[in-house]
Amino acid sequence: MTIEQINDAIRKAIIGSSRAAFGIEPTQIAAEIPPKPELGDVAFPVAFELAKAIKNASGEKKNPRDIAVALVNGVSAVPGVGNVEIAGAGYLNVFYERGQFLAANAAAEPLPRQDAKGEATASKVCVEHTSVNPNKAAHIGHVRNSVLGDTFARILRASGKTVEIQNYIDNTGVQVADVVVGFIYIEGRDLEAIKALDEELKAAGRTFDYYCWDLYTQVGQAYLSDDELKAKRSEVLHLIEEGGNKTAELADYVATRNVECITETMERLGIRYDLLPRESEILHLHFWDKAFEQMKRLGVIHYVADGKQAGCWVMPFEEHTGTDEHETDKILVRSNGTVTYTGKDIAYQMWKLGILGLDFNYRPFYRYSDGKEVWITALEPGHDGPLPRFGGGEVIYNVIDTRQSYPQEIVKKGVAAISPERGEQASVHLAYEMVALSPAAAEELGFELSDEDRKRPFIEMSGRKGLGVKADDLIDRLEANAEIEVEARHPNAEPDVRRAIAHQIAVGALRYFLLKFTRNTVIVFDFKEALSFEGETGCFCQYSAVRANSIFRKLEETGETVQQNRQKITGSDLTDILSDPGNVDIWTMALTSLRLDEAVTQAANAAEPAILAKYTFNLAKTFNLFYHHHKILGEPDELKRATLIVVADLARRSLTAALATLGIEVPERM
Repeated sequence: MTIEQINDAIRKAIIGSSRAAFGIEPTQIAAEIPPKPELGDVAFPVAFELAKAIKNASGEKKNPRDIAVALVNGVSAVPGVGNVEIAGAGYLNVFYERGQFLAANAAAEPLPRQDAKGEATASKVCVEHTSVNPNKAAHIGHVRNSVLGDTFARILRASGKTVEIQNYIDNTGVQVADVVVGFIYIEGRDLEAIKALDEELKAAGRTFDYYCWDLYTQVGQAYLSDDELKAKRSEVLHLIEEGGNKTAELADYVATRNVECITETMERLGIRYDLLPRESEILHLHFWDKAFEQMKRLGVIHYVADGKQAGCWVMPFEEHTGTDEHETDKILVRSNGTVTYTGKDIAYQMWKLGILGLDFNYRPFYRYSDGKEVWITALEPGHDGPLPRFGGGEVIYNVIDTRQSYPQEIVKKGVAAISPERGEQASVHLAYEMVALSPAAAEELGFELSDEDRKRPFIEMSGRKGLGVKADDLIDRLEANAEIEVEARHPNAEPDVRRAIAHQIAVGALRYFLLKFTRNTVIVFDFKEALSFEGETGCFCQYSAVRANSIFRKLEETGETVQQNRQKITGSDLTDILSDPGNVDIWTMALTSLRLDEAVTQAANAAEPAILAKYTFNLAKTFNLFYHHHKILGEPDELKRATLIVVADLARRSLTAALATLGIEVPERM
């Protein structure tokens, strides 16, 4: 039995004992981890909640400790439970049958959780992340979005779910129109000239998305003094949305090339996609028209005849935020007949849930180095062979920054009104705060700071003003800094090996730094902090895993295997070893390793990858203490040595699996 299985069995026993003793079934039974292993392996404060429930039901006051006494026998009878103690005012402190439990789980694979046939155990969910406007290179804010989304998808897969990853491409939006304005009206380029420019950039070792970054900034500055140029934006936007013209064709090339560049950037961080749904297809395949008809028929949208919203179709929700901006978010169709972002998002969400009644056409878009293919939506069928089935998820997760919380709430309510059986729980907004730079990081990346700037806690960025950190520049700098460290530690390593290790360290540092903070925390990125080998960093976690792997390289050199050592010890042997007060840290190491499933479940349920990041750091820290306290391969006692090897193996496999779920690889050496 796993920890989660034992704890679930304990909860059932508590419910049964409570029903028999008090006629009440507790609905929420929280579990806590005691601060010391001497106090137990898991604690249940359920007696306090039951005391309230009993008083509410009968008016009778009961001491929580007396309630806990009534629950002890039922919990003690659960298989896997060794002992139960009542602590404090009424805590149920449970001790597992430690030796037998470790023996039963020593060889178990940490993740992913699967059924008996080795298949995912839950229905399909969709995670949408990245969703960068395809008008320029991705920046550090997009990286936080993508790392959060990618990691959460990995967490869902590790918990047994089938996951589809989507990256929504707004290829008909105003940001794309701005770059098109720049190409046509500032630089005087047509489509052929842009294609020629693209080839020139490739030959010079430059990228199209970087060029568009500078052009987008140039256009934004030009708008400030050139009203005639700014007026071209609306014309270009209309032509792009209309499609079937030279401007739309040019815009499609620009957007597609930027998407290709962004896809390559994210691949550097181990971030991949299954499908790229494009807004142009949502428009031209009439997704909105279909959704609009359903919403009118169901009465979840109404036409406003007078007032500020006269001529608009609006979602009639009663809550008012007090801001005109948020009231505007309730508008799905403007008085001029154009559809708002919120309206298009509802239609797209309906497709993702499989309740729209329409589908896209698809074609292959990009092939990763291992052959995995990314698909993109298309107006016409673009593939003769069998197609993957996209959309139709049970739950949809949308990774979008916190500024979009209110529009996302409207989308959630809109979909719930259309499909009450799914309800609001079918659409989950994974909101997150911005990423800023420490003054030191800003200067390292080439920003010119004033004395006043250097005193600030962080430096904010603005893509429209060109004040941003391109994702590739950030990765390049991290890799360069990491390679200096690798070269200092391994001066004789081959350059290719050195660069590969530096890349793994850089990616691990960046991903962990962006994941260790909760989603509602503003992140201030700093190179020195991220790349530190000490403290709560990706480098520290990777180093701990490398150290663990080194034990087993040495073990292999002796001709021994982990399996041979597992066979040397029985459950009773382990019970004797673990009952020694001097070996408490062996059990702590084993139990911490076996809590990976629990951490993954908590992170999935809370939609918070930081929970898994914190667990991974704690696991790495626990292993380092374990490593320093024991001469694992040099232990003279044969049974204890075998136990140490088995527990160290359990730790390294859990640490490797936890890091992989965070999207972090373990280097060969550091």
